[in-house]
Amino acid sequence: MSLAPSLSELIARARADMRMGVPVMLRSEAGAALAIAAEDLSSARLNDLRQLGQAYLAITARRAVTLSARAYDSDLARLVLPKDVDVDWIEAVANPADDLTHPMKGPFQSLRGGNALCAKAAIALAKSARLLPSAVMVDVDNAFEIAASHGLTVLPVETALPLMADLAPLHDMVHARVPLLAAEKSRVHVFRPEDGGEEHYVVEVGRPDRAKPVLARLHSACFTGDIFGSMKCDCGPQLNAALTQMGEEGEGILLYLNQEGRGIGHANKMRAYSLQDQGFDTVEANHRLGFEDDERDFRIGAAILKEMGFGAVRLLTNNPNKIARMKDQGIKVTERVPLKVGENRYNEAYLATKARKSGHLL
Repeated sequence: MSLAPSLSELIARARADMRMGVPVMLRSEAGAALAIAAEDLSSARLNDLRQLGQAYLAITARRAVTLSARAYDSDLARLVLPKDVDVDWIEAVANPADDLTHPMKGPFQSLRGGNALCAKAAIALAKSARLLPSAVMVDVDNAFEIAASHGLTVLPVETALPLMADLAPLHDMVHARVPLLAAEKSRVHVFRPEDGGEEHYVVEVGRPDRAKPVLARLHSACFTGDIFGSMKCDCGPQLNAALTQMGEEGEGILLYLNQEGRGIGHANKMRAYSLQDQGFDTVEANHRLGFEDDERDFRIGAAILKEMGFGAVRLLTNNPNKIARMKDQGIKVTERVPLKVGENRYNEAYLATKARKSGHLL
């Protein structure tokens, strides 16, 4: 019957469980493990996990470098939890907020060998849930019995991980006319992915000819910059300048992609801002949190452009990586249109870091 959840629906359920601090059962051919997002772990659930076996903390290799912990599993590390530590200790290891005030957290014992695939899946789920990329885990033998008795989601990781890496199909659910200050002849489209992830939005200015390169902007959501007018970044001015130029030309496509904080989510972006207040630049802050420089997936933008019938763009961007990713996905970039606006005394260092470390053309 079709009533049972599909694998993509199970992944969405597991993602939601992680956000709520509910354990997820991850099952692989090499074994199974229970996983709970480190930032949502309660004392009661930590005690229950410990009743099942040796608990450990899965973190990314980026976070492990900051902690001077061994990452034997390539892109992640599994740190044994000492029996006397509590949820506050776990939070301090997973979250770099107090690294400078309490730098000595180790020494750590890293697991080596054995089954690291479940830990990889746990971190992937935490990232997709926009949580800190870390999870408290315990390996178990009777996975189905535990999951059934506690009503837990069971995820087969060998098949789930490739699906999580794939781009979920996106569909134009609805569009309607929305006159904007910058462009009165505009329509807003809502694109929804099949995997239960965030919706993305498109502002279509005028009636662009699909046979010609369209003026386009891939704009990542920035709640603080776009809505509140934050001066820590140049996002708000870029958004307004792009729409203004499209309005002046009479046509254009602005993709508003829900990939806040270069794909780490709003809460983690605020954590990164807090680290910047401590003296770290934007890239260093991401690394200390356990993320890569940029976690965004520009395949989403290319897929939406194709769905709307566009194969070539004049791209409004200062980021050469966006151009490269569009070309990789079969979108022809006939011109890079610079978008140099929004610099001020609060974001000078941020923009300089983007130019120096991320290659932005500023």
